[in-house]
Amino acid sequence: MSGLCWERSPPFRLPGSTPTLSRTSAHANPSSFFEWGMLMTHSQFSSGSLVASLMLVAAAVGAQNPAPAKPAAGAAPAKPAAAASQGSGEWTMPGRTADLQRYSTLAQISRANVKGLKVAWQFSTGVLRGHEGAPLVIGNVMYVHTPFPNIVYALDLTKPGAPMIWKHVPSQPAEAIPIACCDLVNRGLAYHPSGKLFIQLLQGDLLALDAKTGKQLWRVPNADYKQGSTMTNAPIVIRDIVIAGISGGEFGVRGRVTAFDVNSGKELWRGYSTGPDSEVLINGTPNANYESMKGKDLGVSTWTGDEWKRGGGTTWGWYSYDPDLNLFYYGSGNPGTWNPDQRPGDNKWSMSIWARNPDNGQVKWVYQMTPHDEWDYDGVNEMILADLTIGGKPVKALVHFDRNGFGYTLDRTNGKVLVAQPFGPVNWASKIDLTTGQPVRNPQYGTTSKKNTEGICPAAIGFKDQQPAAYSPQTGLFYVPTNNICMDYEGVEVKYSAGQPYVGAIVRMFPGPGGNRGAFIAWDPVAGKIKWSIKEDLAAYGGALTTAGGIVFYGTMEGWLKAVDQRTGQELWRFKTGSGIIGNPMTFLGPDGKQYVAVLSGVGGWAGIGVAAGIGPEDPTAGLGALGAFGDAGNFSNQGGILTVFSL
Repeated sequence: MSGLCWERSPPFRLPGSTPTLSRTSAHANPSSFFEWGMLMTHSQFSSGSLVASLMLVAAAVGAQNPAPAKPAAGAAPAKPAAAASQGSGEWTMPGRTADLQRYSTLAQISRANVKGLKVAWQFSTGVLRGHEGAPLVIGNVMYVHTPFPNIVYALDLTKPGAPMIWKHVPSQPAEAIPIACCDLVNRGLAYHPSGKLFIQLLQGDLLALDAKTGKQLWRVPNADYKQGSTMTNAPIVIRDIVIAGISGGEFGVRGRVTAFDVNSGKELWRGYSTGPDSEVLINGTPNANYESMKGKDLGVSTWTGDEWKRGGGTTWGWYSYDPDLNLFYYGSGNPGTWNPDQRPGDNKWSMSIWARNPDNGQVKWVYQMTPHDEWDYDGVNEMILADLTIGGKPVKALVHFDRNGFGYTLDRTNGKVLVAQPFGPVNWASKIDLTTGQPVRNPQYGTTSKKNTEGICPAAIGFKDQQPAAYSPQTGLFYVPTNNICMDYEGVEVKYSAGQPYVGAIVRMFPGPGGNRGAFIAWDPVAGKIKWSIKEDLAAYGGALTTAGGIVFYGTMEGWLKAVDQRTGQELWRFKTGSGIIGNPMTFLGPDGKQYVAVLSGVGGWAGIGVAAGIGPEDPTAGLGALGAFGDAGNFSNQGGILTVFSL
């Protein structure tokens, strides 16, 4: 089905013309997954509605580019792990470059002048709910995405106020809304240099648009909301392949990644997270470094019966790529039902880090972080690629901050863990054994359907969720937005029915040690230690951005965009946007030669589901436990959707 499109000729490519306007269809407003009664907590959730009004703001800043600082000792001064074919002033993919470092070489905005940032212009997306991800900037056009119904806009950066070039509203059934876990979010667009944009639609289709006109080029199914699978993550484009994932781990779906031809939408290959090696696309030893990860068909034998067929392991996080190794990296989520008693075994390959060949999907290696997960510690957070020096030797590293509370540094060529240390007050495990690759568990904090286990740290939302960290080659440090949330957890027996929730747990979350619900930290990936930390009252639930100006930007659930010194964490500037920030700041060079910084705000996601969906704080187990920790979020932020782009 085609979406509706308002369009006119793009700037600098085609001559101007009179815009033609199509009316968008209205969407019904049923409740979301979080608002269904008795799905996972045996408590009644209140209904939320899909409201139709959002605000986007942007701003631009100019100054002279100071010389970038020299790389730190632990950082590699050589080329980045994945060089992107883009100008230094563009932002053509979700992490700017395929290594997901979220680092920009722009330096007009610096530590010395960042205090002069001002808002330039605003733009309304016309949608409410949580706004994750970041816009893209390609040439002189900014592309903006929204939560459901996943509208895509093109904005003309050559004109004052960045007026709209075109608007595409994909047709989607409102029936998909209740199937979405953790709000109706979307994490962004992907771009192919032939002039194609890609977005994964909530109801399960991968959509390709003409970047010049906004018209649909093709649309193919990848997930099926009627079976419980949806799509919320940003796809990745590698040469002429676009790779998409799925959500739906709370509905007993079987996780997978699927590759499509960028020109036709033809499916090229599909690799599952669970099942026989022939379907997971493993040919040989999954990970030669660890005994527990050697063997054939572990995606079947580490489950009881056919539980692997509804084994979760969904793939809704961020994807990175190393062109030298020709491997793309991602993580898989929770194993099927949250009740661990119903699925004895390691439950491979849920909760795992993957390295696949994008040409055929074959697995180079896979590493399982949390075997037999008992806490919903989805392993989907971003895999940041950086070339580091460890033990005096250069290492092609992968750095990952997992929901389970450990920060991992791996050799990305072979999947061997080099460093694994907690970045928060973890108590479910004492350490990661580097010999076995497995966590050393604390039995006191294991979960079961036989009792309510209290005081587990971190909570299911993790000491970090999807909000992406950033890396700076200037300091060799990673900058990580974190949560400080713990929980009580009790398994509940649940039966599988296609398209129905398959959770099986009652969860109550609450603030962790110290009472602050978040922090923004600088992390040494070689030592496995926090260098500095900034406490936040609510979770630091938006992404991070580093620049050659020596600054790191991040947002808060209250709606503050902050700029701090990469070296010390000293706050240099802040601005209060109109709604909580769960999006990711980005930066670009405008047609006027000025550097701009942009961030989407619009509170929501798991942490902000109470505000986004209108769920009250009365039941602390509502929203899969999130209301216990964030029931007061509405005191700090209203619904919204603001892209704020700043300039000096």
